[in-house]
Amino acid sequence: MLSSLQLHTTQRIILALRLSYLLIFTFSLPSSHGYPSRSHITIYASCSEEKYQPNTLFESNLNTFLSSVASSSSQVTYNSFAIGNESSTQQEGSVYGLYQCRGDLHPIDCSKCVGRAVNEISLVCPYSLGASLQLEGCYLRYEHSGDFLGKLDTNIRYKKCSKDASSDVEFFRRRDDVLADLQTANGFRVSSSGLVQGFAQCVGDLIVSDCSSCLIDAVGKLKSLCGSAAAADVFLGQCYARYWASGYYDESDSHNNDEVGKSVAIIVGVFGGLAVLVVLLSICKKAAG
Repeated sequence: MLSSLQLHTTQRIILALRLSYLLIFTFSLPSSHGYPSRSHITIYASCSEEKYQPNTLFESNLNTFLSSVASSSSQVTYNSFAIGNESSTQQEGSVYGLYQCRGDLHPIDCSKCVGRAVNEISLVCPYSLGASLQLEGCYLRYEHSGDFLGKLDTNIRYKKCSKDASSDVEFFRRRDDVLADLQTANGFRVSSSGLVQGFAQCVGDLIVSDCSSCLIDAVGKLKSLCGSAAAADVFLGQCYARYWASGYYDESDSHNNDEVGKSVAIIVGVFGGLAVLVVLLSICKKAAG
Protein backbone atom coordinates (compact mmCIF):
# COMPACT_ATOMS: atom_id res chain seq x y z
CA MET A 1 0.00 0.00 0.00
CA LEU A 2 2.78 2.43 0.97
CA SER A 3 4.75 1.47 -2.16
CA SER A 4 1.70 2.15 -4.33
CA LEU A 5 1.19 5.55 -2.68
CA GLN A 6 4.82 6.49 -3.21
CA LEU A 7 4.64 5.45 -6.88
CA HIS A 8 1.44 7.45 -7.40
CA THR A 9 3.02 10.48 -5.71
CA THR A 10 6.15 10.22 -7.86
CA GLN A 11 4.08 10.10 -11.04
CA ARG A 12 2.16 13.21 -10.01
CA ILE A 13 5.41 15.06 -9.28
CA ILE A 14 6.81 14.11 -12.70
CA LEU A 15 3.59 15.27 -14.38
CA ALA A 16 3.66 18.59 -12.53
CA LEU A 17 7.29 19.17 -13.50
CA ARG A 18 6.53 18.38 -17.13
CA LEU A 19 3.61 20.81 -17.17
CA SER A 20 5.82 23.51 -15.64
CA TYR A 21 8.53 22.90 -18.24
CA LEU A 22 5.96 23.08 -21.05
CA LEU A 23 4.55 26.36 -19.71
CA ILE A 24 7.95 28.01 -19.40
CA PHE A 25 9.12 26.61 -22.76
CA THR A 26 6.03 27.95 -24.53
CA PHE A 27 6.65 31.49 -23.29
CA SER A 28 10.36 31.40 -24.03
CA LEU A 29 10.11 30.44 -27.71
CA PRO A 30 12.01 32.88 -29.94
CA SER A 31 9.91 35.08 -32.17
CA SER A 32 9.62 34.32 -35.85
CA HIS A 33 11.49 36.53 -38.27
CA GLY A 34 9.40 38.83 -40.45
CA TYR A 35 7.15 41.64 -39.35
CA PRO A 36 3.68 40.12 -40.01
CA SER A 37 4.42 37.11 -37.76
CA ARG A 38 5.52 39.20 -34.77
CA SER A 39 1.99 40.03 -33.58
CA HIS A 40 2.44 38.25 -30.22
CA ILE A 41 5.46 40.29 -29.08
CA THR A 42 4.89 42.81 -26.27
CA ILE A 43 5.79 46.41 -27.06
CA TYR A 44 4.86 48.21 -23.85
CA ALA A 45 2.65 48.01 -20.79
CA SER A 46 1.34 50.75 -18.52
CA CYS A 47 -0.07 50.11 -15.04
CA SER A 48 -1.82 52.54 -12.70
CA GLU A 49 -0.35 53.09 -9.26
CA GLU A 50 -3.82 52.73 -7.73
CA LYS A 51 -4.72 49.15 -6.86
CA TYR A 52 -8.00 47.35 -6.23
CA GLN A 53 -8.70 44.83 -3.50
CA PRO A 54 -9.33 41.19 -4.42
CA ASN A 55 -12.84 39.74 -4.19
CA THR A 56 -14.47 43.13 -4.80
CA LEU A 57 -17.09 44.30 -7.30
CA PHE A 58 -14.38 45.89 -9.43
CA GLU A 59 -12.51 42.60 -9.75
CA SER A 60 -15.72 40.84 -10.72
CA ASN A 61 -16.50 43.45 -13.37
CA LEU A 62 -12.91 43.37 -14.63
CA ASN A 63 -13.16 39.62 -15.13
CA THR A 64 -16.42 40.16 -17.00
CA PHE A 65 -14.72 42.77 -19.19
CA LEU A 66 -11.78 40.50 -20.02
CA SER A 67 -14.12 37.63 -20.81
CA SER A 68 -16.20 39.88 -23.07
CA VAL A 69 -13.07 41.08 -24.86
CA ALA A 70 -11.89 37.53 -25.54
CA SER A 71 -15.30 36.59 -26.91
CA SER A 72 -15.77 39.73 -29.02
CA SER A 73 -12.34 39.56 -30.66
CA SER A 74 -13.38 36.50 -32.66
CA GLN A 75 -16.09 38.63 -34.29
CA VAL A 76 -14.76 42.19 -34.68
CA THR A 77 -11.30 43.78 -34.61
CA TYR A 78 -12.32 46.70 -32.35
CA ASN A 79 -14.80 47.08 -29.52
CA SER A 80 -15.30 49.12 -26.37
CA PHE A 81 -17.12 48.23 -23.16
CA ALA A 82 -18.66 49.87 -20.10
CA ILE A 83 -19.40 47.39 -17.32
CA GLY A 84 -20.93 48.03 -13.91
CA ASN A 85 -22.05 51.61 -14.58
CA GLU A 86 -25.77 50.88 -14.69
CA SER A 87 -26.55 52.63 -11.40
CA SER A 88 -24.86 55.16 -9.13
CA THR A 89 -24.68 52.59 -6.33
CA GLN A 90 -22.40 50.37 -8.42
CA GLN A 91 -20.07 52.94 -9.97
CA GLU A 92 -17.26 52.15 -7.53
CA GLY A 93 -16.93 48.89 -9.43
CA SER A 94 -17.22 50.31 -12.96
CA VAL A 95 -14.81 49.12 -15.64
CA TYR A 96 -14.37 50.86 -19.00
CA GLY A 97 -12.15 49.44 -21.67
CA LEU A 98 -11.43 48.60 -25.28
CA TYR A 99 -9.34 46.42 -27.51
CA GLN A 100 -8.15 46.81 -31.08
CA CYS A 101 -6.24 44.67 -33.55
CA ARG A 102 -3.86 45.87 -36.22
CA GLY A 103 -5.84 46.50 -39.39
CA ASP A 104 -4.07 43.87 -41.50
CA LEU A 105 -4.50 40.97 -39.08
CA HIS A 106 -6.67 38.03 -40.09
CA PRO A 107 -9.64 37.60 -37.69
CA ILE A 108 -8.17 34.34 -36.36
CA ASP A 109 -4.83 36.03 -35.64
CA CYS A 110 -6.66 38.98 -34.09
CA SER A 111 -8.49 36.67 -31.70
CA LYS A 112 -5.25 34.90 -30.78
CA CYS A 113 -3.46 38.18 -30.14
CA VAL A 114 -6.26 39.59 -27.98
CA GLY A 115 -6.50 36.32 -26.08
CA ARG A 116 -2.81 36.56 -25.27
CA ALA A 117 -3.21 40.18 -24.14
CA VAL A 118 -6.15 39.21 -21.91
CA ASN A 119 -4.06 36.48 -20.27
CA GLU A 120 -1.02 38.72 -19.79
CA ILE A 121 -2.45 42.04 -18.63
CA SER A 122 -3.26 40.81 -15.11
CA LEU A 123 0.22 39.32 -14.81
CA VAL A 124 1.97 42.49 -15.97
CA CYS A 125 -0.32 44.83 -13.99
CA PRO A 126 -1.62 42.84 -11.00
CA TYR A 127 -4.53 44.45 -9.11
CA SER A 128 -4.21 47.70 -11.10
CA LEU A 129 -7.27 49.96 -11.35
CA GLY A 130 -6.13 50.86 -14.85
CA ALA A 131 -3.81 49.16 -17.33
CA SER A 132 -2.90 49.08 -21.00
CA LEU A 133 -0.96 46.49 -22.96
CA GLN A 134 0.32 46.96 -26.51
CA LEU A 135 1.38 43.90 -28.45
CA GLU A 136 2.64 44.01 -32.02
CA GLY A 137 -0.74 42.96 -33.33
CA CYS A 138 -3.26 44.27 -30.81
CA TYR A 139 -3.96 46.71 -27.98
CA LEU A 140 -5.92 46.25 -24.75
CA ARG A 141 -6.84 48.88 -22.17
CA TYR A 142 -9.15 49.24 -19.19
CA GLU A 143 -9.75 51.98 -16.61
CA HIS A 144 -11.95 52.63 -13.61
CA SER A 145 -13.24 55.80 -15.33
CA GLY A 146 -14.41 56.17 -18.92
CA ASP A 147 -12.97 59.66 -19.40
CA PHE A 148 -10.30 58.38 -21.81
CA LEU A 149 -12.75 57.00 -24.37
CA GLY A 150 -12.84 59.17 -27.49
CA LYS A 151 -10.48 61.74 -25.98
CA LEU A 152 -7.43 62.77 -28.02
CA ASP A 153 -4.19 61.79 -26.26
CA THR A 154 -0.84 62.45 -27.97
CA ASN A 155 1.43 61.70 -25.02
CA ILE A 156 4.25 59.32 -25.90
CA ARG A 157 3.76 55.80 -24.56
CA TYR A 158 6.72 54.19 -26.32
CA LYS A 159 9.35 54.99 -28.92
CA LYS A 160 12.10 52.97 -30.53
CA CYS A 161 14.72 54.21 -32.97
CA SER A 162 16.97 51.67 -34.67
CA LYS A 163 20.70 51.83 -34.06
CA ASP A 164 21.23 51.52 -37.81
CA ALA A 165 21.10 54.90 -39.55
CA SER A 166 21.03 55.97 -43.17
CA SER A 167 22.75 58.80 -44.99
CA ASP A 168 21.18 57.99 -48.34
CA VAL A 169 19.25 60.90 -49.83
CA GLU A 170 16.98 58.49 -51.68
CA PHE A 171 16.10 56.75 -48.41
CA PHE A 172 14.99 60.02 -46.80
CA ARG A 173 12.91 60.94 -49.83
CA ARG A 174 11.18 57.57 -49.78
CA ARG A 175 10.72 57.67 -46.01
CA ASP A 176 9.15 61.13 -46.15
CA ASP A 177 6.79 59.94 -48.90
CA VAL A 178 5.66 57.07 -46.68
CA LEU A 179 5.22 59.26 -43.60
CA ALA A 180 3.29 61.90 -45.56
CA ASP A 181 0.91 59.20 -46.71
CA LEU A 182 0.54 57.67 -43.24
CA GLN A 183 -0.42 60.91 -41.54
CA THR A 184 -3.50 61.18 -43.76
CA ALA A 185 -4.80 57.77 -42.63
CA ASN A 186 -8.28 57.36 -41.21
CA GLY A 187 -7.95 54.35 -38.94
CA PHE A 188 -5.32 51.99 -40.38
CA ARG A 189 -3.06 52.47 -43.39
CA VAL A 190 -0.11 50.66 -44.95
CA SER A 191 2.25 52.58 -47.22
CA SER A 192 5.42 51.91 -49.19
CA SER A 193 7.77 53.85 -51.42
CA GLY A 194 10.73 52.12 -52.98
CA LEU A 195 12.48 50.16 -50.23
CA VAL A 196 10.72 51.96 -47.36
CA GLN A 197 7.55 50.59 -45.78
CA GLY A 198 5.35 51.70 -42.92
CA PHE A 199 1.94 51.66 -41.35
CA ALA A 200 -0.09 53.75 -38.93
CA GLN A 201 -3.27 53.32 -36.94
CA CYS A 202 -5.59 55.23 -34.63
CA VAL A 203 -7.64 53.72 -31.82
CA GLY A 204 -11.16 53.11 -33.07
CA ASP A 205 -12.89 55.53 -30.70
CA LEU A 206 -11.29 58.65 -32.26
CA ILE A 207 -13.22 60.84 -34.66
CA VAL A 208 -11.60 61.51 -38.06
CA SER A 209 -10.22 64.95 -37.20
CA ASP A 210 -8.66 63.75 -33.93
CA CYS A 211 -7.17 60.72 -35.69
CA SER A 212 -5.56 63.06 -38.23
CA SER A 213 -4.18 65.30 -35.48
CA CYS A 214 -2.78 62.32 -33.61
CA LEU A 215 -1.02 60.89 -36.67
CA ILE A 216 0.44 64.25 -37.68
CA ASP A 217 1.88 64.49 -34.17
CA ALA A 218 3.21 60.92 -34.32
CA VAL A 219 4.92 61.48 -37.67
CA GLY A 220 6.47 64.70 -36.39
CA LYS A 221 7.85 62.86 -33.37
CA LEU A 222 9.25 60.08 -35.57
CA LYS A 223 11.30 62.62 -37.50
CA SER A 224 12.40 64.73 -34.53
CA LEU A 225 13.19 61.90 -32.12
CA CYS A 226 14.64 59.28 -34.49
CA GLY A 227 16.34 61.41 -37.13
CA SER A 228 18.06 59.21 -39.71
CA ALA A 229 17.14 55.84 -38.13
CA ALA A 230 16.59 53.03 -40.63
CA ALA A 231 13.50 52.02 -38.65
CA ALA A 232 11.43 53.82 -36.04
CA ASP A 233 8.28 53.28 -33.96
CA VAL A 234 6.34 55.92 -32.03
CA PHE A 235 3.25 55.00 -30.00
CA LEU A 236 1.13 57.83 -28.63
CA GLY A 237 -1.88 57.52 -26.36
CA GLN A 238 -4.31 56.83 -29.19
CA CYS A 239 -2.33 56.27 -32.35
CA TYR A 240 1.02 55.09 -33.65
CA ALA A 241 3.18 55.41 -36.75
CA ARG A 242 6.07 53.19 -37.85
CA TYR A 243 8.44 52.86 -40.77
CA TRP A 244 11.35 50.65 -41.72
CA ALA A 245 13.72 49.95 -44.58
CA SER A 246 12.65 46.85 -46.52
CA GLY A 247 14.12 43.72 -44.97
CA TYR A 248 15.13 45.52 -41.77
CA TYR A 249 13.16 43.25 -39.44
CA ASP A 250 14.52 40.15 -41.18
CA GLU A 251 18.15 41.16 -41.16
CA SER A 252 18.63 43.20 -37.97
CA ASP A 253 17.81 42.48 -34.36
CA SER A 254 14.33 41.08 -34.89
CA HIS A 255 15.29 38.08 -32.76
CA ASN A 256 15.74 40.34 -29.73
CA ASN A 257 12.36 40.66 -28.02
CA ASP A 258 11.36 43.84 -26.27
CA GLU A 259 12.32 43.97 -22.59
CA VAL A 260 8.66 44.04 -21.54
CA GLY A 261 8.11 40.83 -23.46
CA LYS A 262 11.01 39.22 -21.63
CA SER A 263 9.59 40.38 -18.32
CA VAL A 264 6.25 38.79 -19.17
CA ALA A 265 7.97 35.46 -19.89
CA ILE A 266 9.80 35.67 -16.57
CA ILE A 267 6.59 36.50 -14.70
CA VAL A 268 4.74 33.60 -16.30
CA GLY A 269 7.65 31.29 -15.53
CA VAL A 270 7.61 32.35 -11.89
CA PHE A 271 3.86 31.79 -11.64
CA GLY A 272 4.32 28.38 -13.26
CA GLY A 273 7.01 27.52 -10.71
CA LEU A 274 4.79 28.65 -7.84
CA ALA A 275 1.93 26.53 -9.17
CA VAL A 276 4.19 23.48 -9.24
CA LEU A 277 5.38 24.24 -5.72
CA VAL A 278 1.79 24.36 -4.50
CA VAL A 279 1.07 21.02 -6.17
CA LEU A 280 4.18 19.45 -4.64
CA LEU A 281 3.34 20.74 -1.16
CA SER A 282 -0.20 19.40 -1.53
CA ILE A 283 1.12 15.99 -2.56
CA CYS A 284 3.59 15.91 0.32
CA LYS A 285 0.84 16.87 2.77
CA LYS A 286 -1.41 14.08 1.53
CA ALA A 287 1.47 11.60 1.61
CA ALA A 288 2.31 12.57 5.18
CA GLY A 289 -1.33 12.21 6.16
